[in-house]
Amino acid sequence: MEISLRELQDSDLPVFWEQLTDPELQQMAAVTRKYHYDRGHFDQHWAKVRSDPAVIVRTVVADGVVVGHAAVFGSPSEREVTYVVGRTHWGRGIASRALAELITLEGTRPLHADAAADNAGSIRVLEKCGFIVTGRSRCFARARGHEIDLVQLTLS
Repeated sequence: MEISLRELQDSDLPVFWEQLTDPELQQMAAVTRKYHYDRGHFDQHWAKVRSDPAVIVRTVVADGVVVGHAAVFGSPSEREVTYVVGRTHWGRGIASRALAELITLEGTRPLHADAAADNAGSIRVLEKCGFIVTGRSRCFARARGHEIDLVQLTLS
């Protein structure tokens, strides 16, 4: 399978909307924002992301099909990675390969990431890319309606 990252295009946004509003994906990610539930907030979020020169955002493409996105954001001292791969593409190594490519685009270290402590797949993706668990906390997970354990990971 050929995995690549490319610049975000307007035509990618409907795919991202479909993925982010998937209840199973929301449940797995746990920590969701207003833009996961409301198209107006989604459009505002992506307009802000796309206009911020500090954000590196790429569309993840697998065998010519848009399957998700990956990004690096935050201040120089607190750069963080995030990624989403649509549920129909889970378990095929796409997220690991996309994240590995993304972190080569960002020279700043350390990089940080958070994952729900019970999201073994996401933690595994981050660890494959060299992130190590550096902390734990609790936070409110809107998608689950209660507080959850969160794992913080760092790539030095």
